[in-house]
Amino acid sequence: MINYPNMKTHQTKNNYSNKGMTLEHDIEKSNLFYLTEKIACIYKKPTPVQIVKVEFPARNKAKIVEAYYRSASTTDYNGVFQGHYIDFDAKEFSGATSFPLKNIEPHQIKHLNECSFHGGITFLIVAWKKYGEYYLIPWKVINEIILSQERQSLSYQLFKEKAYLIKEGFNPRLDYLKIVAEHLIEDK
Repeated sequence: MINYPNMKTHQTKNNYSNKGMTLEHDIEKSNLFYLTEKIACIYKKPTPVQIVKVEFPARNKAKIVEAYYRSASTTDYNGVFQGHYIDFDAKEFSGATSFPLKNIEPHQIKHLNECSFHGGITFLIVAWKKYGEYYLIPWKVINEIILSQERQSLSYQLFKEKAYLIKEGFNPRLDYLKIVAEHLIEDK
């Protein structure tokens, strides 16, 4: 509820339309900085959509009224950094104790494994909203747990021990490539 000076009130509704967009927005700002400064070339992958029906209410106002996903999207981002192919997904999460592995789709697991097999640098960036923290977790850490089938989730403590805390800043907003340069490139 918003109280205005004239004593009238306005009831506000929770807006969930941009839920999950904060991390994506921060990564996009970081990627733009990396591109502008000629540090890396990393882009968000478009979701493959098949447009079925378009209406033209006016000559210059085409409106898509029916569309379907053509296929499942793989991961959110890919590109090149210091001559290395990078492929990663971004996940926002509001839990407090563990990140469920079911948040990673089977086709994403397959894709990240294939990219990793061929020498790509693969990882997830996970935003722990409860703590206001961003982590880069290497794909090999996650995949070992998936293959062991011992757990259904990744604990917050595991992130503290095996993932890398991404520092927030102005430019870049989330300097995840600093972690890639310091920790993941040397693993190749």
